[in-house]
Amino acid sequence: MLLAIDAGNTNVVFALLEGREIKARWRIATDPRRTADEYAVWLSQLLALEGFDRSDVTGVIVGTVVPRALHNLQVLASKYFKTEAVIAGKDGWPIRLDVEEPQSMGADRALNIIAAHDKHPGDLIVIDFGTATTFEVADYEGAYKGGIIAPGINLSLDALVSAAAKLPRVAIEAPKTTSVIGLNTADQMHIGIYWGYIAMIEGLLARVKAQIGRPVKVIATGGLAVLFEKQTDAFDVIEPDLTIQGLAILWERQRA
Repeated sequence: MLLAIDAGNTNVVFALLEGREIKARWRIATDPRRTADEYAVWLSQLLALEGFDRSDVTGVIVGTVVPRALHNLQVLASKYFKTEAVIAGKDGWPIRLDVEEPQSMGADRALNIIAAHDKHPGDLIVIDFGTATTFEVADYEGAYKGGIIAPGINLSLDALVSAAAKLPRVAIEAPKTTSVIGLNTADQMHIGIYWGYIAMIEGLLARVKAQIGRPVKVIATGGLAVLFEKQTDAFDVIEPDLTIQGLAILWERQRA
């Protein structure tokens, strides 16, 4: 079985796959100081709870946007799973990058495009709701044509609360009503964060679609994608495990 590891700025996601089927997944806060031994203790217990053993893992692939976290994950693979981890993007990407700085392409963004193109034909816009909210544009051949990076909704809220001493911290959730006129501070913050974010998504998508000039499918991924699903028709499909699926596809292609 394959252990796919997606190390992002906020969380590290571990997924156990058989082929492309996810058998189990676990999430831990990203901490570059966390050692391979600490990962192993935590992961061994979770594997056992799901009825698996470390010996069931025959391959490891890592995609990361946190370079300092990579070494300990490589040690985890070699010391505890007796295999050398495949590092996504180390030898380049199997897609064309039609941008000015292809070397700066984040692993998660490339993996999302690989998986989205594999699953959906035609021109695509992939929106990933993570620490940052990213928009990726891929053409019908799977080539990356560029994108957008915006602050994630959590970052936006953190910046607002930290910069304004009298504003309370509010939960990131859909407001109780569709009214966009708040009658108290907390409601006004909910409206500004939630409906403001939806307005940003819809506005940017409208501009990107107009620039592409052809029919395009919009795919949403990331943990917060479902937060907006019921209040906007901007998404054609939600793929919650797109980055992990990209790792599985890359593993298949490298083995082939």
